[in-house]
Amino acid sequence: RLMNGDYDGPVNLGNPDEYSIKDFAEQIQVMTKSNSEIIFLPKVADDPSQREPDITTARRELKWKPEVHVKEGLRKAIDYFQSVLDHHGEIVPTGPEASKPKGK
Repeated sequence: RLMNGDYDGPVNLGNPDEYSIKDFAEQIQVMTKSNSEIIFLPKVADDPSQREPDITTARRELKWKPEVHVKEGLRKAIDYFQSVLDHHGEIVPTGPEASKPKGK
């Protein structure tokens, strides 16, 4: 829809409810029955203080709204990563400063 329309600006896609990274970490702990420790690190310089996307443009330009509840999306992500682990035995971090968790 965007490609064929007149709008050429940025569009936020996401859930308009606000969740902290801590909220996600704790929910993932519960859903995976993990006893892993959540470690809090200092924020990076460009870390956004608000993680609640304004999806007004997506609604207007794309007639789009989220259809998957956050918990369902987390479940799908957890299932996907579990299938990768089951198939490959590990998940190798990528990116310029990627590193494996300590002790691994």
